[in-house]
Amino acid sequence: MPQNPYMYNLVGGNVNGVGMNTGNPYLSGVGGHLNDVPMAEEGYGLTARIQKLAVDMDNIRVTIQSFQSEQESIYTYFSELNQTRAMMSPQEAQEHDNQFKDQCVILNERRKALVLDLRRVVSEYDTIQDQVIMALKMWQRNQALAGNGAPFLDNLDDIQRCVEMLVDMIAKIQTFVSNLLLMADDPILTELLSHVRSVQRMLVLSSFIVERQPPQVMKTHTRFAAAVRWLIGPQLGLYTNSPSIECVILSEAQAQRHAAHNSTSDMQTSSPPQSSGEILNNVSTMEFQQATRVLSASFRNMQLKKIKRAEKKGTESVMDEKFSLLFYTTVVFNEFKISCWTLSLPVVVIVHGNQEPQSWATITWDNAFSDITREPFQVPEKVRWAQLSVALNTKFGSATGRGLTEENLNFLYEKLFRNEAGEHTEFITWAQFCKEPLPDRTFTFWDWFFAIMKLTKDHLLNLWKEGLIVGFINKRKTLEEILPMQQYGTFLLRFSDSELGGITVAFVDDQGNKLMLAPWTSRDLNIRCLADRIHDLNVLRIVYPKNIPRDEAFASFYSHHVEQTTRDGYVANTIRAHVPAIEGGSVAGTPQHQPQDITMPNFSDFDSILY
Repeated sequence: MPQNPYMYNLVGGNVNGVGMNTGNPYLSGVGGHLNDVPMAEEGYGLTARIQKLAVDMDNIRVTIQSFQSEQESIYTYFSELNQTRAMMSPQEAQEHDNQFKDQCVILNERRKALVLDLRRVVSEYDTIQDQVIMALKMWQRNQALAGNGAPFLDNLDDIQRCVEMLVDMIAKIQTFVSNLLLMADDPILTELLSHVRSVQRMLVLSSFIVERQPPQVMKTHTRFAAAVRWLIGPQLGLYTNSPSIECVILSEAQAQRHAAHNSTSDMQTSSPPQSSGEILNNVSTMEFQQATRVLSASFRNMQLKKIKRAEKKGTESVMDEKFSLLFYTTVVFNEFKISCWTLSLPVVVIVHGNQEPQSWATITWDNAFSDITREPFQVPEKVRWAQLSVALNTKFGSATGRGLTEENLNFLYEKLFRNEAGEHTEFITWAQFCKEPLPDRTFTFWDWFFAIMKLTKDHLLNLWKEGLIVGFINKRKTLEEILPMQQYGTFLLRFSDSELGGITVAFVDDQGNKLMLAPWTSRDLNIRCLADRIHDLNVLRIVYPKNIPRDEAFASFYSHHVEQTTRDGYVANTIRAHVPAIEGGSVAGTPQHQPQDITMPNFSDFDSILY
């Protein structure tokens, strides 16, 4: 009977391709978070639970040693008596046989009790390992959410410590079972040994992960980086062999087939599947950092040179097609091979910058709504607004430094549902999100949202963080409900509905007209920043919603004044915002309003304003 804990072939796999232990008589199938896994009725954390199991295992070790010693003593005693059997009377021989049978019955009962205790320990171990693997899956899930900008609590070192303890435990358990089998054959122990090896295999495979994800929107001929880590490396001393890691790129269909085959097959995989592209600098060596106990391999200079695409169906585009990087290694441990692989988060491959917005739609949806144990890389076709609103707020807040208000989210809800009513319980489909054009527009919701996010990040970051931009707000509400209640000179900054990546100024002029300037886009703000443009227009005096003077709110964002002359003798000049329609203090062709009428809205001037 083999006693080496790794005297079997390990087939590659990763946490997404290996299901939780279910359907096995020894398993309980309980999952949970690493720092939030209570022990039933005792409130123990996972670490405490592992420590308690270690005590139980030590007791089992002592009991097995005692049992083994007692069995050997009894067998030796009766073996010696058998040598003098010829000298015994028939009555003495019968008494000898009866004593031996009685001792065997006692040993058998003790053995049964020991096997029950061992099964209980294995069942407890299974539960703990399920929880550790679930914690690792949660870490990977949070890694995907971090790809959308969510905060990422990196507790991988804590998980590794648990994995290391489990590696020691499962090796000891296998030794216990093997030693009992050496004493006598037992179908229950044979089945238990097979299960222990399977659980051990899952632990080894699940602990090989992508620690640093590659860029999820990947442009060909552009350098990128990634890193993998093996959480069992320090425990098994695998670093002494300097494992080599190879990286290939797989299509979604290839990833599905590879995960399905390798999560169920017990055959040794000798090489990764055929790549769907050509990656330069795709081999790295794992290195061990003694101080941190981290065994990892970094790919610092990879480059996707070619990509092989699948045939498109219906309205599919290259921006909808997902790939994944597969990292693969085979190491020799005690003359036996251990082969492991892991998949990156999905990536979309582009060849031109104009493909980036739609590609990010694919990735954002996948990161936000993928299931923790899904088949690569399946996602739902529709999600509830409550789910999508969190994803949009996370994405926008991460990119711009300030999240969305409830009013902002209500407006986005209206845009997606093409209405202004209804409870926020309806489903949003993938098509509504990024495929179907908005009413009376040539662009989709995601095109519009992404362009605004980019405009804010590139040109409006500080103003947005300071709360000087309302941003996502209904035009009708701005003109009919908000501005009529404001004093003359009040203005509001909102994102344009009609212009991709545009921001407009809605204001009340000195005659009480509610007006809206034509949107400014990135091209305009590259020429003159928004704060300076607002400063150029004297009609803009009070900023909403802070309701403070313009210069008090925007002073720190104005550009510095240039000298009147330069060193080469030229006279300095600048570009200023100029709105002829309001230069004279009123809008041509519109009725004049007296100051006392400022709370009475009049919209006869709207047709003369561009927005």
